[in-house]
Amino acid sequence: MTPTAKPALEFCDVRKRFSHVDAVDGVTLSIRAGEFVALVGASGSGKSTLLKTVNRLIEPDAGNVLFEGEDVAELPLPALRRRVGYVFQSIGLFPHMTVAENIAIGPRLAGEKISPERIGHLLELVELEGAMATRMPDELSGGQRQRVGVARALAGEPHLLLMDEPFGALDPITRDALGEAVRKLHSELGLTTVMVTHDMAEALLLADRVLVMDGGRIVADETPKALLAGAGGAIAQGLVAVPRAQADRLAELAR
Repeated sequence: MTPTAKPALEFCDVRKRFSHVDAVDGVTLSIRAGEFVALVGASGSGKSTLLKTVNRLIEPDAGNVLFEGEDVAELPLPALRRRVGYVFQSIGLFPHMTVAENIAIGPRLAGEKISPERIGHLLELVELEGAMATRMPDELSGGQRQRVGVARALAGEPHLLLMDEPFGALDPITRDALGEAVRKLHSELGLTTVMVTHDMAEALLLADRVLVMDGGRIVADETPKALLAGAGGAIAQGLVAVPRAQADRLAELAR
């Protein structure tokens, strides 16, 4: 989907303080409908805290978060979370529920039921067989469990997909395959996607736009192409230097 001028998500001077630390320090930015945005930064930079203010897992101390023009603080939580899919870092499947029950949990909490056909379609979207619907989470690999987590996030037909370090616990091959699958779903379903990651290579490969956080602030807002060309400032270029140096070392080994 080609991004339009209409903002899907806006942060207006958002602030959040924990004890003596400004986790989010006056963030103002706009994300257009249809964009795939990566939020990158070192541990403690504030990226996960900022992401969680969208679906109100964390309430900001000041400022406003607008989703499709509405202040999320004024929306009923079930209605908000029905429109916002969320993929957890730790996957977070309920171990006592089947795959189908895990996928259907969001709509069920909102008083709705999902048909077996819809469950099968969601599994197909994340490239899993429909027969997996009856399995328990402990019968699945880590990659399969995270695919179920993505299917669960899509069950309510959200407009916005939030992902908090979604591939961090996966092996590199599974991580790469699932990243490509999510990027494909983003385009096919016309989503707006915001992904938190500490992996700059992942951000450069998947995102349309990369936001770099440091000390609770956005310090760079660039396209992957611009970052690779040297834009974004010292902190952003420090993050870009890691995959660039790895690529150089691999090229040297191949000679």
